[in-house]
Amino acid sequence: MSEKPFRTPTLADRMIGEVDRALNNIFCEQPSSRPYPPAAAVADLPVSDSTAIKPVAEMNPAQKQLAAGLMRVNHAGEMAAQALYQGQSLTARDPELSARLRHASIEESDHLNWCRRRLTELGERPSMLDPLWYAGSFAIGMTAGIAGDRWNLGFLAETEHQVVRHLDSHLARLPADDQRSRAIVEQMKIDEQGHAELAESLGAAELPPPVKQLMQLTSKVMTRLAEKV
Repeated sequence: MSEKPFRTPTLADRMIGEVDRALNNIFCEQPSSRPYPPAAAVADLPVSDSTAIKPVAEMNPAQKQLAAGLMRVNHAGEMAAQALYQGQSLTARDPELSARLRHASIEESDHLNWCRRRLTELGERPSMLDPLWYAGSFAIGMTAGIAGDRWNLGFLAETEHQVVRHLDSHLARLPADDQRSRAIVEQMKIDEQGHAELAESLGAAELPPPVKQLMQLTSKVMTRLAEKV
């Protein structure tokens, strides 16, 4: 005989749960499901090459400042991604799609943790505007879900394609000696491309050009602010 739940969760219960999740994402490091990429890269190297992933001390102050600014942007982007997936999964109409979005958010949690850890290694902090990125992205995610599952997937696919291009630009700008940050960004790029391809395989709609342009503009504003603040 199966046990009945103590009571059926109410809308207030769900809202409290979502607020708790948001606060945890913004202010607390979450458990990672995968190894930290720089450590994994070292583990895969021959002993004679184990110093190939260089420590922070080998970068000069200007290189360290550049790397920290880029990783702060990446952290802000992953903060936004967490909220985006959270909003999209809440309003998705297909339960299977909602489950896939929640699964993808686990990988995004890894990205968030890796960027936070790298910032700590660099002696820097995340963007002070993280709560703003989270709130705005959560609202956008809910709106995308309300529009319908195909548009929800289309928004996800376009977001991830833009993120991949953004990560490519970071790989071009990161100091050549900062292989620790590079290991993180390269793995993030693989995951984001996979999320885009998944959304397209599930029937993502093609977004109108004005929507894509607005998304690009919003991303540029966030990137410029997060790198400095």
